[in-house]
Amino acid sequence: MMNYGRARAQHIEFGVDFWADPNEGSTHPLALKRLFGTTGPVRVKLYRDHAAWCPYCHKVWLQLEEKRIPYVIEKINMRCYGDKPPSFMAKVPSGLLPVIELDGRVVTESAVIMALLEDTFPDHKPLMPPAGTPARQRADGLMRLERKLFSDWLNWLCSDWNHDRAKKQFEATMDLVATEMEREGGPYFLGPEISLVDITFCPMLERIAASLSYYKGLYIRGQGRWPAVDRWFAAMESRPTYLGTRSDYYTHAHDLPPQLGGCAMHEEGVPVAAAIDGIDGRAWRLPLAPLSATSLPESYCPGDNPPLDRLEAAAKLVRNHEAVVKFALRGPGQPGPRPVAAPLADPTAIPALGHVADADAALRHVAHALLVGVEAKQVSPQALQTSTSTGLSGKAVVSAAEYLRDRVGVPRDMRYPAARQLRAHLNWLIDSLRDETGMSTA
Repeated sequence: MMNYGRARAQHIEFGVDFWADPNEGSTHPLALKRLFGTTGPVRVKLYRDHAAWCPYCHKVWLQLEEKRIPYVIEKINMRCYGDKPPSFMAKVPSGLLPVIELDGRVVTESAVIMALLEDTFPDHKPLMPPAGTPARQRADGLMRLERKLFSDWLNWLCSDWNHDRAKKQFEATMDLVATEMEREGGPYFLGPEISLVDITFCPMLERIAASLSYYKGLYIRGQGRWPAVDRWFAAMESRPTYLGTRSDYYTHAHDLPPQLGGCAMHEEGVPVAAAIDGIDGRAWRLPLAPLSATSLPESYCPGDNPPLDRLEAAAKLVRNHEAVVKFALRGPGQPGPRPVAAPLADPTAIPALGHVADADAALRHVAHALLVGVEAKQVSPQALQTSTSTGLSGKAVVSAAEYLRDRVGVPRDMRYPAARQLRAHLNWLIDSLRDETGMSTA
């Protein structure tokens, strides 16, 4: 209750509410009904994946948010991390996402869905030039370029054969993409306003930036290689619609292999991967380096606001405490009887509920540290005590904290700046327990 009261007071102090109804306000991954202030019938139902991994769901989600078309959401597992409900399979035998129902009609395939939404809702912020115009012809050509970029990206990402040739081909296509971004003056593909072209490219460029830095050591953004791409990302990250759907490099680095059948690591990616995974000894440890348009290993144009980011992470812990404790205890628990393709997912895992009290206390310490800062916490009466006679100890708590740290998903659980704060504060707990008990840091 102490953490709840402190979190509520900080909500008032900062003028935010991370416990507000996610269906209202800015784009939110937990929203299930988006009305945008309307009161009429809702014609659209979107089926998208729970974890926000699917790039094609991402496209449709972002289009609906930009056009402000009222819609409801039903979240469906991807096969790589869970089962699909029979009710969904009865409607969509392929099981593929995304899917919409428009006035009760089931429609599949993202390109078909997006074109249909543009045609059906022309009064909701048109995102494509009128048919038959030169601008529309150019937009259609850019849609084909997105498919070429996608092909060249996967050809390099998913294979370690002919690395240099695949890299050269990808870079040539990226050069063309950057040129097209500048053709109308930018920052978007068709000029100063966002269009369906940007929404189509966005999920792929986001995943390209994450995966090629992690697996190949190539930074797509933030290092001056493609300035037009940097400006495009800056423009996209100025939009609440995009920030509410944006993932982070860590999440994509681990969600892409089970979707694609594997990604090929090149030696130049190894040190970048260590930083993205937080195992380089710096990236996921306090004090965290500032975020910016040029920060490494991940660029983030809005930057960070550490007190606010810590509050967001703490608010999620406090509000969902019982569920988070149970989830974390999968770490010292038993693997589930039905494994899935995604290594970090185990929906049928059996949590070690005999350690609830210790894990609960540990996460309360993490929430308190997020709210007041580690230094202030450790000189307070609520300081973390790790001695076996006076406080927390044991491998079970460390295992639970590691399990939780490695499974903080963006945007599913919180925004990227908050996620890195939570990961770093969980490492503070883990390191404190290991230092006191002499446990291995390996």
